Amino acid sequence: MKRLVSNKYFPSVNNFTYLNTANVGLMLNAAEIEINNWVKDLATNGSNNFNEIAEQNIFVSLHKSAAKLINATSNDIAAGSSATELLSSLAWAIMPNKNQNVVSTNIVFPSTVYPWMRVASSTGCEIRLSKEKNNLINTIDIIELIDDSTSVVCISHVEYTNGQVFDLDILCEAAHRHDALLIIDATQSAGAIPIDVNKTPVDAVVCGAYKWLCGPFGAAFMYVSPKLSEKIEPGLVGFRSHKNMWELDPSRVDYPDSAEKFEFSTMAFGCALGLAKSIDFINDIGVEAIFKYNRRLADTLVENLRSQSAVITSSENNNRSSIVTAYFKNKDSNKIIEYLKKRKVYVSLRGKAIRFSPHLYNTIDDISNANKEIDRAISHI
Repeated sequence: MKRLVSNKYFPSVNNFTYLNTANVGLMLNAAEIEINNWVKDLATNGSNNFNEIAEQNIFVSLHKSAAKLINATSNDIAAGSSATELLSSLAWAIMPNKNQNVVSTNIVFPSTVYPWMRVASSTGCEIRLSKEKNNLINTIDIIELIDDSTSVVCISHVEYTNGQVFDLDILCEAAHRHDALLIIDATQSAGAIPIDVNKTPVDAVVCGAYKWLCGPFGAAFMYVSPKLSEKIEPGLVGFRSHKNMWELDPSRVDYPDSAEKFEFSTMAFGCALGLAKSIDFINDIGVEAIFKYNRRLADTLVENLRSQSAVITSSENNNRSSIVTAYFKNKDSNKIIEYLKKRKVYVSLRGKAIRFSPHLYNTIDDISNANKEIDRAISHI
């Protein structure tokens, strides 16, 4: 199986076997350089180069890169410091009332549902969580929670605990049938699984940078559909919220006619520049190619784990990502992980299972090495 990308873009892969992208992805070296150059220039020159014009236009490259990634337009993209920050602003903008409800799952990453819970504590809206069965969510169970009082369905495109991928077409149709919004957290999918908001008209997408996009902490993007954007005011506002940010008139705020109205404050701007670089890299390869490559790595991993008598707990049908979770009967997963770490094989513990998450910088040799070290771990524990 041919390597998808040269290790020159991720030099550290020569030093260890990294199967932990669902936790934190390795950063593209060009993104690191872009961030460091921005920080160094700011530290050395202050606002000599990073002047008012540069600050006003700082997100242009990220708008373009993120829009291409999900087949949107630049006007529909907002930049921010984190997916949670952007989703919180969106939740307060929509602000479901006491007669409405928000639907999600009981195994979703907490940041996907906590903003809605905070709104609910003020407005009294109901939070409905579909329950997992054997570590998986049945899409039908989510749909059955949606009714004419549903304001929002907010889910993670990929569940971080089991690698399950939700069919956005099915959920979009179900939500819109009841005039509800479908909002997805793509932090565990963007860069690894194709997303096309033109083909599948989700209402909003939030995405952090530091996993499958191979970007930094401190940057994120959000897509807001034009239809939704024109109806709402951002929940969080600041001096950047005004369409001419440098007018600095505190007596009014006139929002931009785009998703830029969700960009409200200063941040570590170099991180946004780095994220744009990493998304450009992903776009150049093609997410569909990355998806197929990662799935082949995951399939080989699952086959090898089965030969080692592992119990696979991740999704195994067509609705699966490259996240694989498994455990070994009568063996302590945490001890196996600690052993692997000593052998420079990096994975995560999720519940009682070991979570593996190969990405584009991995190779079939990485999978073989991980399975070899697992054999050694099992014999030692």
